[in-house]
Amino acid sequence: MKKLLPILLCPIVWLLILQCTTNKEVDLIVYNANIYTVDSSFSQVQGFAVKNGFCVDIGTTQEIRDKYIAKEEFDAEGKPIYPGFYDAHAHFFMLAELLEQVDLNGTRSLGEVIEKLKAYQKAYPDKKWITGGGWDQNLWEDKTFPTKDSLDKYFPETAIFLSRVDYHAALVNSKALEIAHVDSAHVVEGGLIAADSIGMPTGLLIDNAMQLVSQHIPDPEERPLLLGLRRAQDSLFSVGLTSIVDAGLTLEQLEYLKKFYQQDSLKIRDYAMIAGNPNSIEKYIKEGFYESDRLSIRSVKLMADGALGSRGACLLDHYHDAPTRGFLLHSPQEFDQVIKKLANSDFQVNTHAIGDSANRLMLDTYGKYLKNGKKRRWRIEHAQVIAPADFSKFAQFHIIPSVQPSHATSDMYWAEERLGPTRIKGAYAYKELLKQYGKLALGSDFPVEHFNPLYGFHAAVARVDKTGFPNGGFQTENAITREDALRGMANWGAFASFQEKKRGSIERGKDADFVVLDNDIMTAELPDLRLIKTLRTVIGGETVFHR
Repeated sequence: MKKLLPILLCPIVWLLILQCTTNKEVDLIVYNANIYTVDSSFSQVQGFAVKNGFCVDIGTTQEIRDKYIAKEEFDAEGKPIYPGFYDAHAHFFMLAELLEQVDLNGTRSLGEVIEKLKAYQKAYPDKKWITGGGWDQNLWEDKTFPTKDSLDKYFPETAIFLSRVDYHAALVNSKALEIAHVDSAHVVEGGLIAADSIGMPTGLLIDNAMQLVSQHIPDPEERPLLLGLRRAQDSLFSVGLTSIVDAGLTLEQLEYLKKFYQQDSLKIRDYAMIAGNPNSIEKYIKEGFYESDRLSIRSVKLMADGALGSRGACLLDHYHDAPTRGFLLHSPQEFDQVIKKLANSDFQVNTHAIGDSANRLMLDTYGKYLKNGKKRRWRIEHAQVIAPADFSKFAQFHIIPSVQPSHATSDMYWAEERLGPTRIKGAYAYKELLKQYGKLALGSDFPVEHFNPLYGFHAAVARVDKTGFPNGGFQTENAITREDALRGMANWGAFASFQEKKRGSIERGKDADFVVLDNDIMTAELPDLRLIKTLRTVIGGETVFHR
């Protein structure tokens, strides 16, 4: 019997040996790549393994291929791979709407706007409302704001609503004003109805005045809305975006998102901010956070002021080119009350603040109520114009600057006209903000700017537009490094949304969200950055786009 024991044990021993030497099964192996993990040490590896939507291991090509067998293998052929790009400030619904509207971005005159509207009406002759967005009078030879006269001439019976590029002003015609019962240029708190010499509306509405007309535009039905969001999502996937921050949604929009994600009808990861009206805030404070794999609702978006281009941004002193300081969209007392309420909840607060006066007010009010700013991760969205004495408050109160580098290169042609040569030095000061807080959350603010994150990356590191203007760059003392820019659109973006343990880097245990590009943004020549194409976008191990 003793002699038989080794023979009997052989199958067991061989089974154990076989189990020890058999490669572990995974869903996907990525190898032969130049992978920027964007982890704490900014390490680079050649491969990683994915199972059940998560990265389970990283290493060299040989290590990963020797250790695992997979249902699918992806030979990257030496191409660069990065964590899925994270847009820290965007407008998903607005992009979906614009894709179905008249796109006026880049128009060089009001005449060109009219021609686009005429072509749209010819294609859709039964439309009772024509909506569009993207016009910017700063690009026109006559830089004055347009009026409704030309719209009335060509569209006397069709209501027109055209959002300015910043979505803080709109041009409407007489038919739209008639439907909205706006027949005088009366005072609007936090907004302006522009008036002619006899006090009649010119058709230009700024900030809160826009709502007088926009509330009469019919909302899209559920099915067309979903199709529009999917179309927008496909556009985002095509440039490597896997996560976005949806900066300010109504209760109805939030409910639509919940429904669409529960139906598995959308795939992009969405950190949705609640638009800060009292009813919405009360509802969510009572109900608490909403968290799923792809949708998170745990923050509130407040609006302090308007935009610089429409002179609605609230400044400490008059605009350099106009006798106005802009305005707040609500009173300081109202902001104080809502921030106090939110400070006593668990919700994150994020505030749109453009002008130096708006930024000072929000920073000081944050500081008044924040007991543990480092933990709460409250944010200032845009942080566009900061007075010298206020930069240190980002560090003092642990406030995250959430900025959009493309704004600097879009506004640089006229920003100094608005601010003057001294105040402009505190505008778009991304390196100084990074120095104060230690992190920057980078976004695009699409559709205000293009949704391609590489355009923002280029603007952040080169501080020039797509043509290379200006020679030497715009205020290059506030350019940031490529490593910081990549962190800003990866793990710092995730950190600003409490998601750094889930995504934002390629590491064991994190979501397998990644993007493959045809050239390396860390080494490519600066003029080539905007030309780099996305070859593949992957979310949770699933390819959602490939070229």
